[in-house]
Amino acid sequence: MKTIIVFISLLFCVASVSSQTNYYTTTKTFYENGYTYQCDVAASRTVTLYNKSNKWTYVEQVYKSSGEIFIMPDDLSVELIDDNSWKNNRLKLISIVNNAFSATEKQRVRGDHKLGVVLYINPVSGRVDELHFTFVTFNPFAVIPLSVYRKIETEIKKELLYVPTSEGRKLNYIGLWWSQEVK
Repeated sequence: MKTIIVFISLLFCVASVSSQTNYYTTTKTFYENGYTYQCDVAASRTVTLYNKSNKWTYVEQVYKSSGEIFIMPDDLSVELIDDNSWKNNRLKLISIVNNAFSATEKQRVRGDHKLGVVLYINPVSGRVDELHFTFVTFNPFAVIPLSVYRKIETEIKKELLYVPTSEGRKLNYIGLWWSQEVK
């Protein structure tokens, strides 16, 4: 009887461990069904996860006319997108991220853990051209399959449209960063 109980307990442990695979422990490229993602892991164990076709990840935000690096003032006094378009899209962003996760995945990432998302907005069209995700290797977001991040990317690109301000249109891209708890 003890043998049966131990065996069943081991099966549960194996199932639990296998369902918690950490996909993003090292820098690597993922080749999936019709898309390729890059996972870069820094020495700090911070993960930057992005579509391999991205061109703005790691590129400075600059003024198109001069190449001068854009630095947002500490008081955030420069508006790059119309405030109403941010407000209108904010709830959509939160909803898209929340809806991409299954109930089981939401249980895994619940708590004080936040997913960081950086949007690269086209300064002419206002469309989200690219985005990337940030989290750490020891965070529950590291056990979420790539397909969830792909779903978030495609939905955001399809659903969101911003209105760039005259200042925003001067830049090579408009960067927008936020983080959220998944609920």
